[in-house]
Amino acid sequence: MAVGEQAEGTVVHVYEQVVILLSCVFSFLGSLLIICTYATWRDLRTTPRKLLVFLSVSDLLSALSYFYGVLKDFTSNTRDCIAQGAISTFANTSSFFWTVAIAIYLYILIVKASQRLADSLVLYFHLISWGVPLAITVAALALQKIGYDASEVSVGWCWVSIQQDDHVLWMLLTGKIWEFLAYLTLPVLYILIKIHIHKAHAALSEYRPILATSPTSQSMSSIADRKLTLIPIIFIALRMWSTVRFLLLLTGSPARQNPVLVILHGIGNTFQGAANCIMFVLCTRPVRARLIAVLCCRSRGSQSSSDTLSQRTAQTHTDEPSSPHTWEEEEEEGD
Repeated sequence: MAVGEQAEGTVVHVYEQVVILLSCVFSFLGSLLIICTYATWRDLRTTPRKLLVFLSVSDLLSALSYFYGVLKDFTSNTRDCIAQGAISTFANTSSFFWTVAIAIYLYILIVKASQRLADSLVLYFHLISWGVPLAITVAALALQKIGYDASEVSVGWCWVSIQQDDHVLWMLLTGKIWEFLAYLTLPVLYILIKIHIHKAHAALSEYRPILATSPTSQSMSSIADRKLTLIPIIFIALRMWSTVRFLLLLTGSPARQNPVLVILHGIGNTFQGAANCIMFVLCTRPVRARLIAVLCCRSRGSQSSSDTLSQRTAQTHTDEPSSPHTWEEEEEEGD
């Protein structure tokens, strides 16, 4: 199919829907867990984690809108198709901006060593990461560009109407151009951060060899190093499939309808919240330790309530904190 021709449409099979719906659920739960951990533990409320919460709000909204779109598997320009397309356009574009904003913040904080400058940018991050996607979405709605796209660059959900003559331009404006910029920006910023950290460690070890040989120091350094490597890799690994299908649409290749590619596209667009949760909650030791402690406390509280006649005693067991000093003293690796 050439760019100007009408799309025949990509068939979304039931098994593809099931897989992508599960991905949406995981992303929703992952984003919600990030938000809940930030709200629950006051000492985790650092600025980088606050930015992660704003990213999670975008991912949560994106997961909900995609879930509805995949579940409905739209076949025409209905009102709910347009509404879903508008919400997912706003949330998805906002997610790109917040992802880059976090990278910029960490670059200024670590490489430029200026927390004041980094913190002063947070207001601008809000204005850009919410304002630009909102303006683009409102413009697309006003010009009636949002609608049914025959799953040619989606998986059941609505985005830019494939019937519009300038649909490629609006696909770029409502997502793809920001996605391409993120592909370029994220690796560069995180590579610069990694280089700076490695140089700092090398300079420090020259004067204080004991720190360089400390197992704890090496372990924490390697964990942080792996995370800095994984952030852009995971982002690109998830998002690249939608980019591939977009490029295949431009060239008119029928390979864009390949079921494997369709599933990868669906998972990539909907799994970002879950991926962030795995990296910054489940794979961050201080946060993971607190979650495990909460679960253990609740388990002990439930068992004690069945062994005692006093509900108050059982409640006391349930509410009792576990190893608070360890939590306070443990350094947070994720931020």
